[in-house]
Amino acid sequence: MTQMIHLVRHGRSAPDDARPAEEWPLHPDAGAGLTALRESGKLPVGARWFSSPEPKARATARALTGTSVGFVDGLREMTRPAQPWLGAQEWAALVRRCMSEPEVPAAPGWEAAAATADRVVGAVRRITDSCPDDDVVLVGHGTAWTLVVAALTRRPPDLQAWERLRMPDHCALRVDGEIAEIVSPWGAGEPVPDPS
Repeated sequence: MTQMIHLVRHGRSAPDDARPAEEWPLHPDAGAGLTALRESGKLPVGARWFSSPEPKARATARALTGTSVGFVDGLREMTRPAQPWLGAQEWAALVRRCMSEPEVPAAPGWEAAAATADRVVGAVRRITDSCPDDDVVLVGHGTAWTLVVAALTRRPPDLQAWERLRMPDHCALRVDGEIAEIVSPWGAGEPVPDPS
């Protein structure tokens, strides 16, 4: 049986060095990107919607659909503590480290990528198993979704795709049995406006 999984990365977030990323809300300017994605035609009609419970993901899901959304704790992003904002190169180096050494936290207080993958992939499989006749839209986070795509396609994490991720962004997978195929990669189609 074939099922479509639509992964959505949350809209532009509002970083706050004093709070862990899991508490960040959407940026006040996130609306343009969310409107563009909602009107893009990429999101399926009649799908079942689920979201990470983090504020930026919840707000993204609510902005993208008028249907009910299930909030699933297992879809949370990789746990990371509050920390000073890192430059793009330093941040990318930490993410590359966590993906290349998945059993080891990339920095103090970080959840190991293997633990994140176990949690998030497990949540995705429970969701898809619970509604096998429906396509699903899952709203969540960039690092978590990179690990999910790797697990479902049985490939290594695609760090080039991770580096191209926007806020918001969309990727569609066709699942046939145990293996998924990417049918619409991250960033496909028209760019989503980002006011930054």
